[in-house]
Amino acid sequence: MQFIPYLDFDGQAREAFDFYAKAFNGKITMRMTYGESPMAAQMPPETHGRVMHSQLETPHSILMGADGPPHTTRSTGCVNISVDDPAEAERVFQALSEGGEVGMPIGETFWAHRFGMLTDRYGKAWMVNCLKTPGQ
Repeated sequence: MQFIPYLDFDGQAREAFDFYAKAFNGKITMRMTYGESPMAAQMPPETHGRVMHSQLETPHSILMGADGPPHTTRSTGCVNISVDDPAEAERVFQALSEGGEVGMPIGETFWAHRFGMLTDRYGKAWMVNCLKTPGQ
């Protein structure tokens, strides 16, 4: 089983996914707007530039998201990023926190070499974890 977070935006999906691709050293492997989709004719013209689906891939992860239909209630959720190296955890945390708000600065905890929580500039909540192995 694989869990793939799906983030909902209100017109910021393109900008956010470009930002995340840079932060995670990933590649956007799929992006389609409502206007490019087979259902374009059924969608109001003002939605045609909104992202219907976006997919970002790294060697070990997938992140998906889209601009939801306008005027709907959204839940941002939270994404936990597991990183193997403390330096990489700090790099990712710094990249994501740029323009955002840090809830818990990244640092060592009893369970992790590095752990931190933040809300990025798009209002999405993130936890960055570099876990310790038992006994460390």
